[in-house]
Amino acid sequence: MGIRFILMVNKQGQTRLAQYYEWLTLEERRALEGEIVRKCLARNDQQCSFVEHRNYKIVYRRYASLFFLVGVDNDENELSILEFIHLLVETMDRHFGNVCELDIMFHLDKAHFMLEEMVMNGSVVETSKANILTPIQLMDKSS
Repeated sequence: MGIRFILMVNKQGQTRLAQYYEWLTLEERRALEGEIVRKCLARNDQQCSFVEHRNYKIVYRRYASLFFLVGVDNDENELSILEFIHLLVETMDRHFGNVCELDIMFHLDKAHFMLEEMVMNGSVVETSKANILTPIQLMDKSS
């Protein structure tokens, strides 16, 4: 299993979306998120986007006011995870039109649905933006 968790966090460190692919208690999740968010937000733009924390490798990227953080196994390819983050943002951009923090907050169900279409049990299973967005567009039409 490659991906352990995905977090979307704003510049103030508030978690806007969290998806875990391994079981952790709420206390463990809260502590882990706090430690990782503090560590990543404290870094400057000249530092690389990879951080090792506990038994995870954290790959993160900032887009506008949102940080996308992905916790992976130590043997996972960092560049492929950066590409996955970019694909996720591009997919959300295509659906929401220049995705922002408010889009995530007001359409959390759609954001989770996109992640569920892309990642299954910690593995990336879909990379086609059209295939990811088709079910969401069908749900939008039916409502």
